[in-house]
This record gives sequence, structure tokens and C-alpha cells, in this order.
Amino acid sequence: MLELQALGWDPAWEAAFEQHCAPGLVPGRVAVRHRGAYDVLTAEGEVRARITGRLRSESSPADLPVVGDWVGLDSARAIVGVLPRRTKLSRRAAHDAGSDDVREQVIAANLDVVFVVASLGEELNARLLERYVALTLESGARPVILLTKSDLEPDPGAVAAELAGIGGEIPVHTLSASTDFGLERVREHLAPSLTGALLGPSGVGKSTLVNTLVGQEDLLATGAVRADGQGRHTTTRRQLVLLPGGGLIIDNPGMREVHLWLAEEGLSDAFDDIAELAAACRFSDCSHETEPGCAVSSALADGRLEAARWERYRALQRELAELAERLERRERSRARRRRPDAGAS
Repeated sequence: MLELQALGWDPAWEAAFEQHCAPGLVPGRVAVRHRGAYDVLTAEGEVRARITGRLRSESSPADLPVVGDWVGLDSARAIVGVLPRRTKLSRRAAHDAGSDDVREQVIAANLDVVFVVASLGEELNARLLERYVALTLESGARPVILLTKSDLEPDPGAVAAELAGIGGEIPVHTLSASTDFGLERVREHLAPSLTGALLGPSGVGKSTLVNTLVGQEDLLATGAVRADGQGRHTTTRRQLVLLPGGGLIIDNPGMREVHLWLAEEGLSDAFDDIAELAAACRFSDCSHETEPGCAVSSALADGRLEAARWERYRALQRELAELAERLERRERSRARRRRPDAGAS
């Protein structure tokens, strides 16, 4: 037997369930998504479930259940409904470059905190960290940066201090799962009923961290660390795991491609220093190039804003603009096909 409250259930979810799900259904939370099936945690324990044909036909791919979703199950253990999400971690689906058929890929749902994980055993990639932070902020969850394998870095505190400017006041913690250093800082963000997720490249120690938090070395498969200090990619699926003493965490496979999905607000929050400078420009439509009274240009000139950070911000801006343009072209194409005279000669 499981207490639904341990899975994050609360009066607000109860009210949403009564509003969106038919009588006779039971609530459950998606723990694992398989190809064509789901492992769902319910008050009676874990069950294997499938979605109904009706739900599949009436839902867009982004609205189908993902790990972290609350769903309604019928007596045949079929998923017939998905409750509205409080938070949603999404990216632009990989492998759609050059096509207007872009789509949203929902990674996980109903997260309270997202741990952006990087390894001190390898060179840190500020560009990638900023992308992860922007995704998290757009989702509605709280970001926390975790720097793993601190035992491989002579001065982990200095490295953490260098990242303090990413995303404003985002906490940055160093830790080592092999020595248990810093794990209490992670547990502090995962109070009972709260859900966290690990987000980062392959080999940075995400699965090892989950195993250490759970206290079970073989819960999730991990790979041995290579001679250069980098881990080996092993996670192939997302999985919701209950932690001893409360809280839940989702392990995520490493992402080879991290493309933003309509993340204008998340981008502004992740680069709040630049947003603050832009608001101080003399002209509201300043392009930050040659206009007089440009606060961004002034900050670049006197070193208050790093040129590399500004270029990373502009690159993400261009990516989002390109995505918006592709979506607009797709909608125009669909509108033409829907016109009664679309096929007339």
C-alpha cells in the first residue's frame, strides 16, 4: 500500500481529479513510460497500464502522459485521463532541424525543483548550463545547480563561485556521491511530497546520485568512471523514485541536444542581468548595437557584462525567433490546407 500524499497528492490535486475525471476512476502517478505502456503508482501499489484509444486520438503528443503526470485509471487499469499539469519541463523535439514540422517534447511534469547537474571531473560548459536553466525556469519549477564529483576538483568552491551569476540567485552546490559530501544540501530541496528531477548531460553522475539518496547502489544502472574522470552513459529511460523519509526524484537520460521550446520568459529569467540592463536603455526598442544611451553596450564596454555571456544570450534569442518563425509558417500552411478552395484549380 502507498500513501498518495507521499507521491505529492494534496487537496488541490483531489479537487482537480473530481473535476476532470469521471466517477469510479482511481488516481495514480506515472513512474515510468515504456513503449506502449506505463508503470503507474497508486494507493494499491504499482500497476502496468496502457492509455485508451480514445485518449490517444483526442490528445496531441505533448498532452499524452509523461513521468510525473497524475492520471485517472479505470477498473481495467487503462489510463483514461491526465490531470492538468502544474509545471511542465519541455524542449523542442530533437532531430527536427530544417523542417517546419517542429514539435514539443514534454520531458517530465509536476516538478517542484530541477537539479541542473554538471561534473567537476570535466570542463564545465556554461552555454549548456544556461540552456538547462532556461528550460527549468520556463517550466515553472525551481532550478538548483549541482556540481558533482567534487572529490576530483582541488577547489570546488571556487568553481561554484564562478557559476554564481548564471540565472540570478540560483543555488549552486558542490557534492560527491562517493564520499556523501554535500548530499544533505540536496535533501533539503526534497521535503516530503516534493518532486525533483535531474537534468544534465550523460556521465555526470545523475543515476549514482539517485542510488546514493535512496541508499541502494544497484537501483539504477550506472557506468564506471573512465580514466579521464568522465562517467559512462547508462540511463535510457526516465523514472520516478520515492526517497526514504519523503520526497521524490526523477532521473533523466543525458540529452545530446537541448533546444528551447517557446521559452521567452525562461530566457529572460536565466539572463536577468541582461534583462535589467535592457530595461535601462534610453529607447524601449533598442537593438543594443549603435543606439545612444544603450545600457547593454555600456556594460559591454566597461566589462560589467561579459561579451561571451552576451553572445550566448543572443544565440538563444535567435534560436527562439527561428522556432517562432517555423511555427508560424506551419500554421499558415495548415490554414491554407483547411480552406474550402485549397485544392481548386
